[in-house]
Amino acid sequence: MEALFESDISGLELLNRGKVRDVYAVDEERLLIVTTDRLSAFDVVLPDPIPSKGEVLNQISNFWFSRTAHIIENHLLDTRLSEVLPPGEDVEILARRSVVARRLSAIPIEAVARGYLIGSGWKDYRETGAVCGIALPDGMNLADRLPQAIFTPATKAESGEHDENISFERTAEIIGHDLAARVRDLTLQLYSEAADFARSRGIIIADTKFEFGVDDAGQLVLIDEVLTPDSSRFWSARSYRPGISPPSFDKQFVRDYLETLDWDKRPPGPSLPAEIIQRTSEKYLEALRLLTGEPSP
Repeated sequence: MEALFESDISGLELLNRGKVRDVYAVDEERLLIVTTDRLSAFDVVLPDPIPSKGEVLNQISNFWFSRTAHIIENHLLDTRLSEVLPPGEDVEILARRSVVARRLSAIPIEAVARGYLIGSGWKDYRETGAVCGIALPDGMNLADRLPQAIFTPATKAESGEHDENISFERTAEIIGHDLAARVRDLTLQLYSEAADFARSRGIIIADTKFEFGVDDAGQLVLIDEVLTPDSSRFWSARSYRPGISPPSFDKQFVRDYLETLDWDKRPPGPSLPAEIIQRTSEKYLEALRLLTGEPSP
């Protein structure tokens, strides 16, 4: 199965090559977003792509965009890929991993919802008894389910840096109180509905991040990726146990392998063994199958 590490579309302006997505300008109102098979770990893009990863992420996002359209408008357009690609480009290799989307002004906040105590939230809780200024009950354990989901925004870090958790009050200072409240309420509604559905399919969404944009009329729009294994922590409901860090449906195999190496977690990243690449690809495909019922790409 051929993997796509990097797209190269002549005739379209490349606006951004992120950790996973390549973003091109179609015109002043539209973007072409290509989800590649690149994988980053510890904020470093690794040299080996993961076959099918980009297609899986794109299909899962599109699945959630459709399921959440009654909650908030999203950035997807119905434009066919063949209508925006320059002549001679291979539609086939891009078809399942690309979308045409509206060009919007992104809000400079990561909108994070947490339903379980894990990751940086667990670290904050152990130090302060709170997460992003939200006090939690005493005596909670790693991976415990929270009494209710909480909104824990973060700043968007520069490439190679880590996002920083911030309070709602700080969020309001950055984007305004009314917009911050709207983002908070939408984030929690999106997470709550998605988490209920995912649990019915055997997946716990421990936490997730959303990104929002604003159109020319000031309308809030859901953008980027939605509720994927890259933007969320997916756990198997069957094997979940409080008190331990459950394995996730993403690059867990990669992280575990990298921790065995003498690597300082700085670029360039090390190459991955074929077995780790295959097992990681299979885990992404399993998440797609469980959530959507879609067969493998």
